[in-house]
Amino acid sequence: MPDDAAVVEEQPVVEEQPVVEKRVVEKRVADEQLPDEQVLDEQVVGEQLGRAPRGLRRVAHRCPCGQPDVVETAPRLDGGTPFPTLFYLTCPRAAAAVSRLESGGLMREMQQRLATDPDLRAAQQAAHRDYTGRRSAAAAEAGLEPLPPGMQSAGGMPDRVKCLHALVAHELAVPGANPLGREAADAAGEWWAQGPCVA
Repeated sequence: MPDDAAVVEEQPVVEEQPVVEKRVVEKRVADEQLPDEQVLDEQVVGEQLGRAPRGLRRVAHRCPCGQPDVVETAPRLDGGTPFPTLFYLTCPRAAAAVSRLESGGLMREMQQRLATDPDLRAAQQAAHRDYTGRRSAAAAEAGLEPLPPGMQSAGGMPDRVKCLHALVAHELAVPGANPLGREAADAAGEWWAQGPCVA
C-alpha cells in the first residue's frame, strides 16, 4: 500500500428511522425526561410558537406524532406577573383546527348548552375546580405565590365558553377533566395525521 494512501475504515450502514417513528419511540421512554430531552422539547415548543416559551414547566401532553402539543406553564412569569393559563396548546396544527371550530360557531353552541344543561354546567364547574387546584399545586411546587382566589381559570370556565384552545389543552393534559374540551378535541380531527408540525 502506498505511504500517502488514506486508510478508510468501513462504517456500518445505519438505516435512519422516519422522524415520526423516531419521536414516538422517544416518547415511550419513561416519564422521567433527561435534560437533553427537556432542551429538545423547549426548542420544539419554541418553533411551534415562533418565540421562546415563557414560564415552561413541562410537557403536559404529546400528540401521536411524539411532539409536545400541550405544555404546563408556571402560574407566574419571571418577575411575578400572574399567568393564569396553566395548560397551553402549542401545536400550530391543533391550534388551527380549534380556531376553525371557534370561527364555525361551536363556542356559541356550547355556551347555549352550558346555560340550559345543569349536568354540563356541573361538569364544567368541576373542570374549573380541577384547573384552579392544579394551578395552585403547580405554584406551590415551584415555590411561587399562588394566584389570588377568584382569578379566572381558563377558557371562560366555569360559566362561559371563551377559548376552546384552553379547554382542549386542559382535556389533553388531564383526560376526562373537561367535557367541552373533549368535544372540541374530537371535533378538531386528527391534526397530527400529516406528521410532526415542526421538523
